[in-house]
Amino acid sequence: MIVEPTVTDLLKLVDDRYELVIVTSKRARQLAVGAPKLTDAKEKSVVTIASKEIAEGKVKKVC
Repeated sequence: MIVEPTVTDLLKLVDDRYELVIVTSKRARQLAVGAPKLTDAKEKSVVTIASKEIAEGKVKKVC
C-alpha cells in the first residue's frame, strides 16, 4: 500500500515536521466537526483528507 501524499512531499510545503503535525491535526479536527472539504479526494479518514489538502496547497496554516 502506497500512502499519498508522502511525508517527504508534505515537508516541502511546511517548515518542519512539528508544523506539519500541527497543521494536519488542526485541519483534521475541523473536518471531523463538519468543515467542508477543500479537495475532491474520496477518502474516509479526515487525516488523509487534511494531508491531501495540504499537498494541493489549499491549506497552509490553521490558526
